[in-house]
Formats: sequence, C-alpha cells, structure tokens
Amino acid sequence: MAENKEEQKAPRIKPIIEAADNLSLGISIVVAVLMGVGIGLILKNMTGAFWTLWIGVFIGVAAAVLNVYKAYSKQYKDYEELAKQPRYAIKKQLQDDEEDDDDTQKNY
Repeated sequence: MAENKEEQKAPRIKPIIEAADNLSLGISIVVAVLMGVGIGLILKNMTGAFWTLWIGVFIGVAAAVLNVYKAYSKQYKDYEELAKQPRYAIKKQLQDDEEDDDDTQKNY
C-alpha cells in the first residue's frame, strides 16, 4: 500500500519541481551577472585598473548565456523525445495525407 501511495504522489510533485527549475533560470541569470560584477569589483580593487571591472561583467554575462543555453538544450531534448511518441505524430500523418492527395490529381 505504501508503494502505491508513493507512485500516486510522484506525478503530482514532478511538475512542481520542473516549474521551480524553470523559474530558477531567471534567478540564475541575475545571480550570474551579479557574481561577475562582484568579481570585476574585486579585480578592480586589487589591481586599481578600471577595465578589470569589465572582465568581471563579461564573465557574468557569459555565465548567464551559458545557463540559458543549457536550459534550451534540456528543453529541446525533451521536445525531441515528445515528438517521437506516436500520439503526437500528427505532423507525419498530415504529410502522408498530402503526399496521397498529390498522387490522385489529374491533369486535363
């Protein structure tokens, strides 16, 4: 009985976890940029050169772009797996129907 209850709870919790993961993307972008600015300020204070601040900003922006790319790759992989399922294969069915229609056309 305990296993049966856990199986029923798992699908309810999974969407919540995935939604929280998607929300964390925006937060991670802000945190990455702020950490980059922090690194830049530390470099500026250590070296005294103003341009080292921009190195930190660049590192932060690059980290934010990397986070977005990783999230995109994960979503695209999920989309590809979903597209392979037969219940969502309507696009292939429509293409097959269009090919059948082209064969039956007669030129008068």
